[in-house]
Amino acid sequence: MKILRINASPHGEASHGYRFADEIVGMVREHAAPAASVIEVIERDLAAAPLPPVARDYARAITSRIPDKTQFEVSEQLIGEIETTDALIINTPMHNFTVPAALKLWIDYALRIHRTFAATPEGKIGRMRDRPTIVIVSSGGVHSGARARQPDFLTPYLRYALGSIGIHNVQFLFLQGLVMGEAAVAEALDAARIQLTRDAVFASLTAQAAGSARMAAGTAAQNA
Repeated sequence: MKILRINASPHGEASHGYRFADEIVGMVREHAAPAASVIEVIERDLAAAPLPPVARDYARAITSRIPDKTQFEVSEQLIGEIETTDALIINTPMHNFTVPAALKLWIDYALRIHRTFAATPEGKIGRMRDRPTIVIVSSGGVHSGARARQPDFLTPYLRYALGSIGIHNVQFLFLQGLVMGEAAVAEALDAARIQLTRDAVFASLTAQAAGSARMAAGTAAQNA
């Protein structure tokens, strides 16, 4: 079982969301025990290794009837990472009410007409296989619940973008108020842990992990 972990936080490993993603991976490995090694994590750090901007030649290739396929190398690499994995964990901050530029660029390469979605009279139809996807959203302020003081354009946008390529099994976990002190951070993490374990997305993710472990055990028994 392979998990694609995407980091869009400029703080990288120091971010609360990154460490929480580590925690989630650890929980998935526990469900695969004692064969935790069957869980492979593919890393895509959009902050440490920024993607190149979408340039004119790529834009021309997208709209051409006979495209220059060499322009799709970055797009194909990113799409291939999704295709070869069974689940996604996305760690992203909320920048100015929506996704940061690094994650928006990943979306621009991953959403490609005739490749990851088809354009129909009814709208975009995703061509990729659905898979459990957990999105960790970190913010200094509060954008949901009774204490919300700012709008959230990230969640509906990212849900729609992922759905456009066929990924609908998505759970959002919010780490809010992270600039309000250590107590607020601890409260946000505790709330996210509770929400995580109550959601069907995490249940399907851990079920896959357990299934991969059973399959590995069965293969080992046959080869013994």
